[in-house]
Amino acid sequence: MNSKTIIRNDKRTPDQLRPVSFSRGVFGYAAGSILFEMGNTKLLCSVSLQNGVPPFLRGKGTGWLTAEYALLPMSTTVRTQRETAAGGKNGRSVEIARFIGRCFRSIVDTSTIGERTITIDCDVLQADGGTRTAAITGSFLALKMAQEHWLQSRVINQPIIKESIAAVSVGVVDENVLLDLNYEEDSIATADFNFVITQSNKIVEMQGGAETAPLSWDIFEQVRNVACHGAATLFNLFEQNGSNNKTEPYFAEASKGKRVPLFSLKNRQQSTL
Repeated sequence: MNSKTIIRNDKRTPDQLRPVSFSRGVFGYAAGSILFEMGNTKLLCSVSLQNGVPPFLRGKGTGWLTAEYALLPMSTTVRTQRETAAGGKNGRSVEIARFIGRCFRSIVDTSTIGERTITIDCDVLQADGGTRTAAITGSFLALKMAQEHWLQSRVINQPIIKESIAAVSVGVVDENVLLDLNYEEDSIATADFNFVITQSNKIVEMQGGAETAPLSWDIFEQVRNVACHGAATLFNLFEQNGSNNKTEPYFAEASKGKRVPLFSLKNRQQSTL
């Protein structure tokens, strides 16, 4: 493994994340919202709560969580047609939305919210690889914001988040295991994976596989270790930069139409990761 040393096009080391930044309170009407950027991938993530649940849960006194995902028209180099214009959701958007929903239902206690539905909305503004993993991480930060808002406004009586999660992609390019692939790397990877990992280092879900040839267990173990390192780095960055600050009036500021920057690592992450 690593017999062919690769120089990444953005000069990162193999186990280095792209620069990460996010701003919160970008939607004034959402209980939690995030503009999340990972390299050149940018997403808007928001969380809301509505009365009602799917038919299979009616009368059971428990809640539900669901997710929506979409690429906006000029999020890619070739314009993506709006799903409404195309006559319905495309298969990729449906698959990613289900992936996001599954991950969050595993770490959110919906039994205490009554017959209400939490909706996570993820809209890709710019796609440069790793949109589904960025959607998971950005949406978790938005959910934390929403939880604090709901607790403060007494919409809920107790926290609903059971575990913190983050998501990263890992790929194999020219026999090198690389963390957080951008589009150029992803398009030539011989294997790629998406990992959703808890802060206690447990796995929520993994997607992926080999593209051109079977992968040895030894290489997969390297992939797993790099994924755990990447998730741990994200958790550390968020904690160091105050993502758990419960006193900042993000919702009040958002209602005035202001973006509230939480932190930006673009100028200093290369020296800290």
